Amino acid sequence: MTGAPGRTREGVRQTGVRRTRQRTAVLETLGRCSEFVSAQELHALLAGAGSAVGLTTVYRALRDLDRAGLVDVVRDDTGERLYLRRPTEEHRHYLICRRCGRSRAVDAREVEAWAERLGETTGFAELEHTLELSGVCGPCGPAEGV
Repeated sequence: MTGAPGRTREGVRQTGVRRTRQRTAVLETLGRCSEFVSAQELHALLAGAGSAVGLTTVYRALRDLDRAGLVDVVRDDTGERLYLRRPTEEHRHYLICRRCGRSRAVDAREVEAWAERLGETTGFAELEHTLELSGVCGPCGPAEGV
């Protein structure tokens, strides 16, 4: 698999995810996407590139890559999961445009610090969280009627 030197292979080894041709194709294709994509969009990109990876395999690969911490996942306004290859080992948060789907990573140190403090004050360990922020990006303009 490609990516940051050693990070992808090491991440896969640490989580016990087997390295397969299909997962490699999914991760590499996802790495070429600049915005979040659905499993179906990713499947169409794979098919367009001549890869014979089935849709069910794409879903399984994305699930495994998510568990391995190699992709970021958000939900769109209909609840569909969208995926983007994680460029670093750090958990990230994104602003997502409700109109065009454009995404932008945001500095979320305050969110991470809050989550850490919450874990400490409640006695919870291995705390995980999901924060989803959406709005309307500059090129799409302000919401109508505002």
